[in-house]
Amino acid sequence: MLRRPASLPLCLNRLILRQQLRTKSGRQYAARDDDEDDKKIRKKKENQEGYIHLKKSRGQHLLTNPRVLDSIVRKSNIRPTDTVLEIGPGTGNLTLKLLEAAEKVVVVEIDKRMVEFLSKRVSERGLENRLTVICKDALKAEFPRFDLVVANIPYGISSPLVAKLVFGDIPFRSATLLLQKEFARRLLANPGDSEFNRLAVNVKLVAEVEFVTDVSKRDFLPCPKVDSSVVIIRPKAEIPNVDLDEWWAFTRTCFSKKNKTLGATFKRKKKVMELLRISKGMGTKDDNSVNGCNYDCSDDEDEEEGMNDEGDCYSSSCLEMGMSSFKEKIVRVLQSGGFDDKRPSKLSKEELLHLLSLFNQAGIHFYDLAKPRDAGNVAFAASDSP
Repeated sequence: MLRRPASLPLCLNRLILRQQLRTKSGRQYAARDDDEDDKKIRKKKENQEGYIHLKKSRGQHLLTNPRVLDSIVRKSNIRPTDTVLEIGPGTGNLTLKLLEAAEKVVVVEIDKRMVEFLSKRVSERGLENRLTVICKDALKAEFPRFDLVVANIPYGISSPLVAKLVFGDIPFRSATLLLQKEFARRLLANPGDSEFNRLAVNVKLVAEVEFVTDVSKRDFLPCPKVDSSVVIIRPKAEIPNVDLDEWWAFTRTCFSKKNKTLGATFKRKKKVMELLRISKGMGTKDDNSVNGCNYDCSDDEDEEEGMNDEGDCYSSSCLEMGMSSFKEKIVRVLQSGGFDDKRPSKLSKEELLHLLSLFNQAGIHFYDLAKPRDAGNVAFAASDSP
């Protein structure tokens, strides 16, 4: 027996009901080609009390789980007399709890909408006198004095921001940071681990890093694609006596290809040229002139050792005078310390410090020591950025 088709009015009713359910669910289902209408709806909602549009491009994922928030504050060991620095406070879920535990909280937030929302929440609780707001980019802002850092750091700036904190001029007891889980694992990595990287060895030169707990992505709004982890960074009371600019430049060279042998990395023509310039106090100009000779050395990162093509820089008389002898010096240093066939990813910071010392004793340098340190570039110099 054939079924009768549903009546037209019934079909329309079903479509209308389905659309109403979608609207009530709180999610936006606007068509992709209807951007203008979507923007109008969003702007209207932002004008309503208690609503703010979160930008994933800025890493605006708000931690909403009160149990996790309480745990972060508890693990931070905040004293009633402390000033706490929070970076990326968002709408203030963590800020309000920090204000309950500390004497003063300084927040750095680049989004003016978030600042207005946060300030209103704090004012409603009568705590505005204990809150200082800096509406700037955290990587460019000058931080005031603080005792602790407690923050849900925007994932996109994690590496330079951690470097700015641990290598900054302001002493602090600890930094309790909520980070992307993968990034936290890299920060905690040790020599031999697949995640071991330049940032980890740089941070561990001056600080200890402790894992606290993992945090599910479901505890955030909007829900990110990855889980997070809480770590605590504690600056060391004593650090090795090493020029930090020289150390950062050295580790950048070593970890540019962390799984290649140091011999393969340091024997490259371009690297020999660069180190010769720096060590002779000639900087890193691009005119490729050493000892009055001019030649062009392309980046031979993947070039096999022993090539003697007609265009090879090593076959020129110029190189015999400068580059060749300098390369031999580099090789002697590597071989004297047994580092020629070692890989940076498996070396401890003590071994790397020893190698840098050997290079410096031989008159080989990685940073132009005549240059004053540019404090504004510290965060990037020490981070895992290329």
